[in-house]
Amino acid sequence: MKSFKQIRESKIMPAGEHVYSKKVNKHTVMVHKDKKGFAVYIDGEKLDTYKSQKEAEKMGTSFAKEM
Repeated sequence: MKSFKQIRESKIMPAGEHVYSKKVNKHTVMVHKDKKGFAVYIDGEKLDTYKSQKEAEKMGTSFAKEM
């Protein structure tokens, strides 16, 4: 039987163009470009949307380090 963590991680890629990906402390940080800006996803869950890619990468990695 699959665990909750396995089911949660088996999601497909979020919408938008994938522009950045990095693993920080066992957490996956992804940045996708969409209509509103750059969306940050940590382990497949949306964190926030930022205006620039650099800011999105910085905030995503800092949030993953704190987790």
